[in-house]
Amino acid sequence: MPSLTSLAPAGPTATRSRTTATARRLMAICGTLLAALLCALSVGASSASAHAALTSTDPADGSVVKTAPREVTLNFSEGVLLSGDSVRVLDPKGKRVDTGKTAHVGGKSSTAAAGLHSGLPDGTYTVAWKAVSEDSHPVSGAFTFSIGAPSKTTAKVSTGGESDSTVGTLYGIGRYAAYGGFAALMGGCVFAGLCRSSRPVRKIAVGGWVTVFTATLLLLLLRGPYTDGEGIGGVLDLGRLGDVLSTKPGAALLSRLLLLGAAAIFLAVLFGSYTRRSGDAEVDARRRQDLAFGLGFGGTVMAVGLAATWAMAEHASVGLQRQLAMPVDVIHLIAVGVWMGGLASLAVTLWAGEPIERAAVRRFSRLAFSSVVALVVTGLYQSWRQVGSWGALTDTEYGRWLLVKVGLVAVLVGIAAVSRRWTGRLTDATAEAEKETEAGTEAESASEAASDAKATTEARAEAGTDAETAAAVKAAQPARTGAADAAIDAPAEAESAEAESAKAESGESEPGESEPGEESDDGDPVRAAQLARQRAAKGKATTRRERDADRERSGLRRSVIAETVVAVVLLAVATVLSGTQPGRAETEQAGAAATQPGRDRLNVDPVSVLIPYNTGPKSGRGKAVVMIEPALPGDNALHVFTTDLADRPVDVPEVKLSLTLGSKGIGPLRIPLERLSTGHWSARTVQLPMAGTWQLSLTVRTSDIDQVTETRNVKVAQ
Repeated sequence: MPSLTSLAPAGPTATRSRTTATARRLMAICGTLLAALLCALSVGASSASAHAALTSTDPADGSVVKTAPREVTLNFSEGVLLSGDSVRVLDPKGKRVDTGKTAHVGGKSSTAAAGLHSGLPDGTYTVAWKAVSEDSHPVSGAFTFSIGAPSKTTAKVSTGGESDSTVGTLYGIGRYAAYGGFAALMGGCVFAGLCRSSRPVRKIAVGGWVTVFTATLLLLLLRGPYTDGEGIGGVLDLGRLGDVLSTKPGAALLSRLLLLGAAAIFLAVLFGSYTRRSGDAEVDARRRQDLAFGLGFGGTVMAVGLAATWAMAEHASVGLQRQLAMPVDVIHLIAVGVWMGGLASLAVTLWAGEPIERAAVRRFSRLAFSSVVALVVTGLYQSWRQVGSWGALTDTEYGRWLLVKVGLVAVLVGIAAVSRRWTGRLTDATAEAEKETEAGTEAESASEAASDAKATTEARAEAGTDAETAAAVKAAQPARTGAADAAIDAPAEAESAEAESAKAESGESEPGESEPGEESDDGDPVRAAQLARQRAAKGKATTRRERDADRERSGLRRSVIAETVVAVVLLAVATVLSGTQPGRAETEQAGAAATQPGRDRLNVDPVSVLIPYNTGPKSGRGKAVVMIEPALPGDNALHVFTTDLADRPVDVPEVKLSLTLGSKGIGPLRIPLERLSTGHWSARTVQLPMAGTWQLSLTVRTSDIDQVTETRNVKVAQ
């Protein structure tokens, strides 16, 4: 006969082992997906900056006008925020010739104009401009025009350039943390109020509040250096805060901080008076009923207000149909918070082994489904508004990231469907268990009733005989002395000692007594602390065993955790999307550049430069070809091709390029490159403000530690 041990693997234990192995593989795949996408996001986020693109100027870039204009006008693809020196015009000697006042033309926020002094002589003038797009991203650039005829110029241009890399990285991290904190705060509060409140859920909600508050404060301090292109030291200039708060993004950040102050009071009431249990169910129910309306109304107002601080300062606040787009964006953000934050709350509740009723799980399932419906409807509208055409889905960076987001949403919905099935099984299994328990209780009650009836009958039959026997024995017994009493009581004491021993073996003990197998602390506080830790570890292990023994809850927990992992990646993609120029604006910019006058004024061949590189190891040798087309002042296309020594295309981990016109004090202008194919990087729009001999710096990295920087001179024709 086979032993029980040999039969064990074929039973439920084997099933749980296979399930655990599958869950580990699933979590490994999700973790790999998270790491890969976050790496991709960190690379893609560096090139996402300006949203308001310069579409045209008057005078046109590179044009020659017969008479001096009265003002210089710039047109952008969307609204911009201006300061007093947003547009500066320099004569050939580098002296400012504008009036120092920059304003919108005719009240249109997508325009900027700077007046010029009268009587300007002939020559080439340089226009340097910088602004902040209405969706909070800094933009800058430069262009030239000539009066009468082109001339040499010594103007030194400083447009503010791109944001400092450290500041830009911290600002991006702050934006992601703010989104994640909002989702945790929103979902944790909704889950606690409508489904189940517990210590892990409270940690999610409070942690979300702390995260979004800290991130918002960081963004407010970094806002000035971020828009002005300064280093991290600009954070210490608190006098800049006044200028930041006077802008729409600064006002939105300040409003968010004030709303978070009110949210702190909301959290104290929600996880204090509302969820506190006094032991009297009727009193608790009456107190919750009194607080429910106030919490629901106040929570809704704060949720809408917090979401509006993003809607009023980002994509929804600019472009077409902004009056409709902003409320839609608010609904979209709230739905994201309820779904993703609720997922995190359910995941930590199941992971901690907290008891949660099946009705609460089903309630959250319905709530999550409603959130997904809202996300799909609002997401379709936002996609149409920001992309504009089917071609922009694949031809623009925004469209490609949007496709990634759609794919992640599809994966998330698929995992959510699995979670809903586990929820259904949880409900069915619990109901069946209750039915079996009720049936067993009824059968046990019937059996006990039959036994009691039988015992009663037998007792009545023997009652007369027992009474007669007892009387006879009592009459025959002699009178007992003290010694006899002691002899008779000794066996009783022995029986009492045996009972106490059995009680100890069964694990029962009086309050304050040490449990069997444990040493007494004997008043030693160190030993008492050790025993307390041992009891806590034992209780935790017991809770974990009970949690893992429930197959339905374990399956639900794994699927919810997988949902949460994908949701974290999805939130990162959404953050990158909010920092990427919309496809509609990019398409309009490309169309305006194609029709802008003066683009085809000269037929000039592209400039091509061959740069051999050697980073040290044998695999680090190759050649790079840099091509600039048409190599004229204004907009240019730039391509970089990397090959090995046999002219075969090869990929390298990183390629960086910058241009400097040292004679005019311009640069270095860092050119963000986008990988198109093996060994091919490109920048679609490289704006060179004037002609001259530019120094090209190319950095090629072939491994984590091997890189080299080569410089060459390139000629930009007049």
